[in-house]
Amino acid sequence: MKFIVLVAFIGILGALFSAGVLMLRKQKGKATMARALAVRVGLSVALFLFILFSAWMGWIHPTGLPVGK
Repeated sequence: MKFIVLVAFIGILGALFSAGVLMLRKQKGKATMARALAVRVGLSVALFLFILFSAWMGWIHPTGLPVGK
């Protein structure tokens, strides 16, 4: 479980970094930068849905903050 989340975060950061590099190169077509940002958004949404699904299946449990301490 932790491995999947870690790989997703690395993928999100990698897509964000590649979009930043492509933005600084000043290419004529911005399609590659837009594609990298679309991949980042897709990975973020997929990670969020996976965490919700994991909580629904009971694989992870929200702990919250202790009340009154």
